[in-house]
Amino acid sequence: MPATTTAPADAARDDHYKWIALSNTTLGVLMVMINQSILLIALPDIFRGIKLNPLVPSNTSYFLWIFMGFMLVTAVLVVSLGRVGDMYGRVKMYNLGFAIFTAFSIALSVTWLTGSAGALWIIIMRIGQGIGGACLFANSSAILTDAFPEHERGKAMGINGIAAVSGSFIGLILGGLLGPVSWRLVFLVSVPFGLFGTAWAYAKLRDSGVRVRARIDWAGNITFAIGLVAVLTGIVYGIMPYGGHTMGWTSPFVLSAIFGGLAVLVLFLWIETKVPDPMFRLPLFRIRAFTAGTMAGLLGAIGRGGLQFMLIIWLQGIWLPQHGYNFEQTPLWAGIYMIPMTVGFLLTGPISGVLSDRFGARPFASAGLLLAGASFLLLNLLPMNFSYVWFALLLLLFAIGSGMFFSPNIAGVMNSLPPDQRGAGAGMLNTFQNSAMVLSIGVFFTIITLGLAAALPGHLYAGLVSNGVPSKAARQVADLPPVGSLFAAFLGYNPIKQLLGPTGVLQHLPAHRAAYLTGRAFFPRLIAPAFAKGLHLAFDFGAGASVLAAVASLLRGGRYVHRQEPLVEEIGEGLAGAGDAAGGEIGAGIYSASGEAR
Repeated sequence: MPATTTAPADAARDDHYKWIALSNTTLGVLMVMINQSILLIALPDIFRGIKLNPLVPSNTSYFLWIFMGFMLVTAVLVVSLGRVGDMYGRVKMYNLGFAIFTAFSIALSVTWLTGSAGALWIIIMRIGQGIGGACLFANSSAILTDAFPEHERGKAMGINGIAAVSGSFIGLILGGLLGPVSWRLVFLVSVPFGLFGTAWAYAKLRDSGVRVRARIDWAGNITFAIGLVAVLTGIVYGIMPYGGHTMGWTSPFVLSAIFGGLAVLVLFLWIETKVPDPMFRLPLFRIRAFTAGTMAGLLGAIGRGGLQFMLIIWLQGIWLPQHGYNFEQTPLWAGIYMIPMTVGFLLTGPISGVLSDRFGARPFASAGLLLAGASFLLLNLLPMNFSYVWFALLLLLFAIGSGMFFSPNIAGVMNSLPPDQRGAGAGMLNTFQNSAMVLSIGVFFTIITLGLAAALPGHLYAGLVSNGVPSKAARQVADLPPVGSLFAAFLGYNPIKQLLGPTGVLQHLPAHRAAYLTGRAFFPRLIAPAFAKGLHLAFDFGAGASVLAAVASLLRGGRYVHRQEPLVEEIGEGLAGAGDAAGGEIGAGIYSASGEAR
């Protein structure tokens, strides 16, 4: 079916409008990322506010779903909502996302329920926020690509990327500041920006890209949602203990969810080859720049997705208590001490975007990934009780590498897409990256937990007994799944107080013994050797994933810009024919029929 436009392309690219588009989409991304990361720090205050202990085994699922439900929903919906944006207007879907996100932020801030009912309300409202966030993520990159000429898209993506990364760290600090005042402020802080951004978007943004007249692929949408939700849910529950096992990877439910979900996704791919208007545009993978950039984004997200959480646990559970901070203070200070990651990205994100506009994405994205991989390996050299100067420098190095990769890669992917497929292509890229983030968290937690399970029980038992805890009580605590200690440190709770509190042992110990066990030194020194083993394996995994991502990035070819506006099926035929004439280099970016490369 023919594509249509709603406004001339050159009108969309005037200097005035492109900056309106950039500033509004930057505000949207900043708001969503602040809201996502603010929970990392504010979760203890939220659970205290609804009168629910997240460390009680029966409540652990609430903790995981409040924390990860948003990411799961956005991963599932961004492709579908990007495709709908291609069909009915990207700005319409983006504006709707702003309104939905704001409405559910208001609903979260007025939560009146407590206990399990309160947790369920927050989970459901967070899922609603995720729907709004998916609308924003799925269409913001396409709106920018429509608004900016190709020689400025890297700069635009770099500025937009600053908002994403800055928001994730601003959220950490805001969560530490607002949560103790009132947990409702954690959600309410988004509302003024959401109301302003929604009104501004409806008033100023306009649909100027190529639209596709097509039917909604209901079979594809349903099977994709079922399959991806099942796989990601299996990963979430795989982190939790099962029966007598440290983690849940042997649980029948987890195995059924993961393998059943994969089977449904295979069915989804088959459906996409049969329906006339598929949601997942498989012919886009014939474009080499798109495929290589998407795979680089996927592998890069797998490598770095769980890093932030491991660093927070390292700071909160080990380093900060040994440097004079109470466990209750560690969430806020962990966010402050990780500021070098924001600084590094602020330095390189826009610059690499501007340079990639001139020289292409490959040199900057590939070098950035290799630099990030090197920083993983260098983090291995730090002792558990490190000197902060070296830790900050390595965070800065990692952020510089990530900044060099982020905006050039997105600009390279978006430049390679036909104008009528930018929403679907951006959605596919975001789905791969968001799914990889959830997978990465599962992998990092698994590696760390397995390392703890091998050494922590023995160390914990010996340390407790040597400080007067009866052998039976010490064995009972030492045999608990180590993931409980990780969650406690992550949430800013004193792990030993949480572990020993239910046993009643602390009340019967001499005051100085009880104070030492629940003080700032005992747990960090106890857990450090066991945590280090798992942490080093996690860093090695991150380095390996970054190197593979760099290889994928190098394979993207030269700078490729898609210029014409055919449907994907037409470009697929054109690329296939050009590939035959050029020795099969499909999508390398050398085809005058569909793009320009240099």
